[in-house]
Amino acid sequence: MLQIRCKNNNVTKSFPEGTSLLDVYKEFADELNFEYPVVSAKVNNASQGLKFRLFQNRDVEFVDACGGSGHRVYVRSLCFVLYKATTDVLPGSKLFIEHPLSLGYYCNVRKRGGEALTDEDVEQIRTRMQEIVDMDMPFRRHEATTEEAVRVFSERGFSDKVKLLETSGQIYSDYYTLGDTVDYYYGPLVPSAGYLKVWGVEKYHEGLLLRVPDRHNPMQLAEKLEMPHTFEMFAEKVKWDVIMRLSNAGDVNKAILNGYASQLIQVSEALQEKKIVQIAEEIDRRFRAEENPIRLVLITGPSSSGKTTFCKRLSIQLLACGLRPLSFSTDDYFVNRVDTPLLPNGDYDFDNVKAVDSELLEDHLMRLMNGERVEVPEYNFVTGKREFNGKKLKLQKDTVLIIEGIHALNPLLTEKIPNSAKYKVYVSALTSISLDDHNWVPTRDNRLLRRIIRDYNKGAFSARETISHWKNVCEAEEQWIFPFQESADVMFNSALNIEFAVLRTHAEVILASVPKNCPEYAEAHRLLKFIHYFIPVDDKEIPPTSIMREFLGGSSFKYAKK
Repeated sequence: MLQIRCKNNNVTKSFPEGTSLLDVYKEFADELNFEYPVVSAKVNNASQGLKFRLFQNRDVEFVDACGGSGHRVYVRSLCFVLYKATTDVLPGSKLFIEHPLSLGYYCNVRKRGGEALTDEDVEQIRTRMQEIVDMDMPFRRHEATTEEAVRVFSERGFSDKVKLLETSGQIYSDYYTLGDTVDYYYGPLVPSAGYLKVWGVEKYHEGLLLRVPDRHNPMQLAEKLEMPHTFEMFAEKVKWDVIMRLSNAGDVNKAILNGYASQLIQVSEALQEKKIVQIAEEIDRRFRAEENPIRLVLITGPSSSGKTTFCKRLSIQLLACGLRPLSFSTDDYFVNRVDTPLLPNGDYDFDNVKAVDSELLEDHLMRLMNGERVEVPEYNFVTGKREFNGKKLKLQKDTVLIIEGIHALNPLLTEKIPNSAKYKVYVSALTSISLDDHNWVPTRDNRLLRRIIRDYNKGAFSARETISHWKNVCEAEEQWIFPFQESADVMFNSALNIEFAVLRTHAEVILASVPKNCPEYAEAHRLLKFIHYFIPVDDKEIPPTSIMREFLGGSSFKYAKK
């Protein structure tokens, strides 16, 4: 008999060898009283599907669909239902789950004859999805040699999955079936389609929008948000992918194996520089306009988006346009630490907009724009106090002010300054590449890997500590950053197509240091599994001005110490 400890209530019970997690959950269910349906579990802190069978003593923690790994399992399973329904309704079609959008997922459907997707098509897909859910069709996992899995997908014309598996370096690979439909997913699924009660599908632009449960309340749909600027930025990303001839991780790996890693880096950097030049030229044009000239550039983005390096590179291009950029950070306007708002647990809430003295910042901006000389503060992160050290600024006729910080687009900081005088930039590391047509990489994973590497290299935090803090970081972004991203005049994608291949060379050792007996191991294990899909590339070809250098080290730019 096995001894299985349920971490949800810290009770241990005996079970026969080979017992599934689902049977274990049924034994504990009455004692746990989950508010939301359980969809997966963590076994020794590694995520597993409920059909996973136990053959040794284990710690088990059951997970519902409320955020984190459970939400990923739910959405991943829902994507398989969408794929099956699409191929059942539109034989010969191809489904591309491209990117998260409007608190759902934007999908492109290419019909066999090349016709445009219609409202009737989408309604038929929705109806078929509901039939699959009502039938409670089971998901089945199949373990096979990678050669066998490649054969299975090759026979069905799935070149994206063939290239991914051929370059994965794995001896065995899992694939899934739903009825007679075969697909590949790099994480567990729910046991059957009947688990998927909350979802929606609707026509969206030229494709469709898969709507998913709210992360905080999985019993209801996430509220749909109109995000036209974000949609345009993703469309630009897809355009860049076409230019690079890269659609997925398999394409990247094949290019690396064929000796094109340096070229991929050079073209990716060139495309980013081209975009920065376009932004600088637009700022220059509007700065010199006779009517409503801009005087203030506001730059924001979530954690580890690369906004600091972007700001420096933009400043260089503005100099090339004949302007004199004068930049400073909202961080220098932090209130003294004793006045910083607190989180419910008593920690300082540095991400709260009230952590910034917005009145003083706005006063200084207005005085500078009126031609006055202003002494600006410098924040001492060691003492936790704002200091005035004689740093005085005065704008010249060709000077443009640049403000960078997580609250830069929040109207509270510049509400007295006319919108016509402001140019707003939102920087985000959109996922650089998908694993295959149905397995996108969450944008947050890109930023989390960057942050883990930077924190470790600076000696600020271990990987375990960074992962532990990440939930609070994401919650703060949802409250203080994301609500203002659509107000930006332009959005900039800071990710590179070859980024994960480069990050792997740094992240592997760092993630492997996370102990298996801590909760953070689940995320470290997931990230390790994911980056192993990419063939590693040395960072020696990454230029010193690259945004990636902000995280890898070796940048030619100087960064303020915090």
